[in-house]
Amino acid sequence: MKGYTRTGDDGTTALFGGDRVGKNHPRIAAYGTVDEINAAVGMARADLDDTDWAERADAMVGRIQEELFVLGGDLAAPGDVKYPVPRIEAHHVTALETEIDDLETDLPPLKHFILPGGHPAAAALHLARTVCRRAERKAIQAAESEDISAEAIHYLNRLSDFFFVLARWVNHKAGVADTEWVPVTRGAGRVIT
Repeated sequence: MKGYTRTGDDGTTALFGGDRVGKNHPRIAAYGTVDEINAAVGMARADLDDTDWAERADAMVGRIQEELFVLGGDLAAPGDVKYPVPRIEAHHVTALETEIDDLETDLPPLKHFILPGGHPAAAALHLARTVCRRAERKAIQAAESEDISAEAIHYLNRLSDFFFVLARWVNHKAGVADTEWVPVTRGAGRVIT
């Protein structure tokens, strides 16, 4: 398979089912952003070592990367596609909720906003979280004119929560404290206007 086809040189790309749409089409924006999430997750995985906790995190995000491919296909496939397309379903959302609940049992209660960062894998997971929020917005925007699965949107919403909790969990397991956000007020050095 070649690394290029030239079919998109006119600014269009194909959806599942063969319809060609502009590369700025809402579906393309949504699943392109899902691809960005997957890249950020890959960065996180690259920063995990071979400790037991890191292997656990790697297994979770490895599964997430597979699900992100399903999600991308789901978003790229109009509902009238004539062949079966794997779709995000309620059980994917429930699995994320179960993992979030399980991870939180290891964490101290969150009492303050925290700044993204810490362990390199945690920082990459925070990046994945913010890109995930953008993908959710793009999917919601696409749903205004396209048949987008409600479960796909629910999944994106829960996935960003998962990334936040997993980032905190990675920092906790790595012995790196989360950095609490402390609002800066007048007279404290900087002025926020």
